[in-house]
Amino acid sequence: MIAENTQTQMRKGILEYCVLLIISRGEIYASDIIAELKSAKLLVVEGTLYPLLTRLKNNGLLNYNWVESTSGPPRKYYTLTPLGTAMLAQLDGTWQELSFAIAKSKNQTNP
Repeated sequence: MIAENTQTQMRKGILEYCVLLIISRGEIYASDIIAELKSAKLLVVEGTLYPLLTRLKNNGLLNYNWVESTSGPPRKYYTLTPLGTAMLAQLDGTWQELSFAIAKSKNQTNP
């Protein structure tokens, strides 16, 4: 039970980074983001993504465009702003530092 809580917290901690990474590849619809996160086992509840997207947009990291759909209502497609791209670059650096620290910790032997 303790491990599950820690795993959940770890996933939540990197969710914003992963969402920015996904959006950085090009304009994308929210349901496609959800599908990618679910396939990577990073998102369990869909209601988690929409508040995150709103917060990222309100912080100036995302833009969106409404695109007419032939199969229903218009869809909102997201892209990164220049500020979002800069934030992603910072998070990339942080991820590399953390990955290095974890790898180093795993490889150290006790004297």
